[in-house]
Amino acid sequence: MQEPISQFERVIGLDSHPDSFTAALVRGPTPAAAVVEKMFNKVPLSQLTKWAQEHTTPADLCVLEASGNSFYVARSLEAIGRRARVLESTQLGRLKEAHANNDKLSAERIAKAYLAGTTKSVWVPDLRTQERRDCFHAYEKVTKRTTQLRNRLKSYLSDQGVRLAPDTALNAESLRPLRTWSTRQWQIVAGLLLELRHAEEQDEHWRSFMAQEVLEDPQLLALVRQCGVADVVAFAVGAIVGDIHRFARPGSLVKYAGLNPACDDSGNGQWHGGIGGHGRRDLRALLMEAAQSLLRSGDPLGRWGKRLLARKGSVSLSVAAVARRLLVAIWYLLMGRWDELKKVDAPLKAKVSRIITHLGAAGLQRLGQSASQVRAQAQERLKAYQPCVLGGKVYARQPDGRWTLGGPAPVATAPT
Repeated sequence: MQEPISQFERVIGLDSHPDSFTAALVRGPTPAAAVVEKMFNKVPLSQLTKWAQEHTTPADLCVLEASGNSFYVARSLEAIGRRARVLESTQLGRLKEAHANNDKLSAERIAKAYLAGTTKSVWVPDLRTQERRDCFHAYEKVTKRTTQLRNRLKSYLSDQGVRLAPDTALNAESLRPLRTWSTRQWQIVAGLLLELRHAEEQDEHWRSFMAQEVLEDPQLLALVRQCGVADVVAFAVGAIVGDIHRFARPGSLVKYAGLNPACDDSGNGQWHGGIGGHGRRDLRALLMEAAQSLLRSGDPLGRWGKRLLARKGSVSLSVAAVARRLLVAIWYLLMGRWDELKKVDAPLKAKVSRIITHLGAAGLQRLGQSASQVRAQAQERLKAYQPCVLGGKVYARQPDGRWTLGGPAPVATAPT
């Protein structure tokens, strides 16, 4: 939500680039009444904090368009006591004039767009969440690259009349005896195998890192208690959602992921669409995969999805509905409104063991521990995490399934 303009002395519009930035110091309550007091053009980005300390005050608000280094600029300004907001680039891009555009016009336009109240602010993730996002994006790219290389290799083999059995390994030992290859043909196969092996090594590297993050973070590890959620989904929630308290209710998180159906009800016309085209596509895709596995399980949420499928007859609708309920359950768990874990049952132990296999030998070596030690620590973290305590209050689940406040949380006292 945008703060009242009266809270700020001036609005500083920043047009940031990798090497420089342009700033417009704007004073006024509305775009029409706004006056550009001063303009700084193409200041080296390395001088950002020094410039801000000399030419701005804590009463000013710095606004900039979401771009490659906008989060870095915002964090740098906040580190020296300046308030900064990152604005969505979609709306600002529409305000650009086709016949004339430069950095000075862009900086002034950004400031006046904020004064108009037509822009939306983007949440600036904390440093840990940003690092997790960068790692998750790298994993996504490697996963896509690995799939592309496998398909390229299989396509080339098919062009040469080689049809692989489903269990055939994609390596030189398995492919060499399948036919008599010419020197050039085998060089192509060997090159594709080399690329594929490199991509698979990168995939293992990122899977190991994500598994380690989940095993060491009690909050992310608690997410795997939910059926259908393993290390990748848990890490993605931590990387994409970040601070759960920025979503006041589960519907806000559902909308953020794009799992709410689109609609248009204006005048005499009504239109109801699907869940595509809005929200975080990456998170939504992972939740849809988790929902598909839930439908194949005996989990209560999976059984609910099967009943919905029998009633509606649409697989895609049932999967989306299960994914939505799964995300709502994740919101409640992260907000602390969940049952305390008394005992780690066999299915949860098996899930933790699978995550440890993704950790791999390299991950165990980084931790300096054996697989059994990591497993024991993970189980202790699962039992020690107390999600039912939130904001100094203890949430308790009633027999009818409702959550109520059960009084103040117990205060730990030092032994006398």
